[in-house]
Amino acid sequence: MWEGDARLRSQTEVLSERRGSYPFIDFRLLNNTVYSGEIGTKKKVKRLLSFQRYFHASKQLRGIIPQASLYLLDEDYLGQARHMLSKVGMWDFDIFLFDRLTNGNSLVTLLCHLFNVHGLIHHFHLDMVTLHRFLVMVQEDYHSQNPYHNAVHAADVTQAIHCYLKEPKLASFLTPLDIMLGLLAAAAHDVDHPGVNQPFLIKTKHHLASLYQNVSVLENHHWRSTVGMLRESRLLAHLPKEERHDIEQQLGSLILATDINRQNEFLTQLKSHLKNQDLNLEEAPDRHFMLQIALKCADICNPCRLWEMSKQWSERVCEEFYRQGDLEKKFDLEISPLCNQQKDTIPSIQIGFMTYIVEPLFEEWANFTGNTPLSENMLNHLRRNKAKWRSLLHKQHSSSRSTDHSVQVTENEEQTLNEGETP
Repeated sequence: MWEGDARLRSQTEVLSERRGSYPFIDFRLLNNTVYSGEIGTKKKVKRLLSFQRYFHASKQLRGIIPQASLYLLDEDYLGQARHMLSKVGMWDFDIFLFDRLTNGNSLVTLLCHLFNVHGLIHHFHLDMVTLHRFLVMVQEDYHSQNPYHNAVHAADVTQAIHCYLKEPKLASFLTPLDIMLGLLAAAAHDVDHPGVNQPFLIKTKHHLASLYQNVSVLENHHWRSTVGMLRESRLLAHLPKEERHDIEQQLGSLILATDINRQNEFLTQLKSHLKNQDLNLEEAPDRHFMLQIALKCADICNPCRLWEMSKQWSERVCEEFYRQGDLEKKFDLEISPLCNQQKDTIPSIQIGFMTYIVEPLFEEWANFTGNTPLSENMLNHLRRNKAKWRSLLHKQHSSSRSTDHSVQVTENEEQTLNEGETP
């Protein structure tokens, strides 16, 4: 039995969950009686809709064509995007540039390409139109207003896991199902993320926190949302029921593994396997475990990217932290760790993250892969980036001390002037 192999709730329960998703995100929506009434009518239609996708889908159901189509690109941009896709397996792949070249459709474009490259469309007899529709649903279910947890992050994680799945130690054992699971889990692992963390949901007594009993709240929601979209799109409807169920459960196990609170659990297991040399990748459970590790690495690989990209991701995630802190302050809640912009600086946050979370995991990943060029490249970037953040932190401290000294000098001068002396 795969981890998280619990019976999926009925469509009514899932709809109820989605209808209650993240009421604090936009209070104007909650106070809109017309919107509330429309949700009631949609309950009669057995569609599994999230808060965000409701607007897109309701327009489509009424026959209204979205104002901006997916691919309003001129040939020059398309050519550049195609050229980038030819190098999608390179670690210096610039997902920010790719997202601009695809008019904000990096996730859909990337997944369509990778499904084709890996032969998954042919192997699983997937309908290309249905696949595209499913991927659009996933992409639109990400909140574009989130600085970090958005569709570009999902595309970045997907590109990273594509690189990891090509590592020789792993690649020779992977089945088409393993590859499809890895790509789907990467693409949907943060879907419908509200831009706040689990502790926030718990202390605000959010519906989802209660539903999942304060355990992997966001990850459970990401998984259930993904299952809802798979069923709604009917992407896998042609497969036997048992196979569909197995895919849903394995996706859940992979997505749940990205819970940062379980970091030590997985790291301890990985160290034990490597020490005992008892990983047998011919066995499905061991391959699945390494897929979990690969997804965890991909999810936190930003510090292992080139500095220019790594720095952007660092600034984005901290901006999201700070927004949560501002929200907590606004509602007189205790400000969560790392969310106080006045106390938690970007360099200090990143140095701690690299030291206690990223380095231990990627060092073990390198041990697993046998210190391949990719693993060495990532660790080298990680060390250089950490050194740059240390340098920036040192400059901040020096500047702070200089400012404090200037303030003290000014106060002394004022005291001297008040005493009638020349400074």
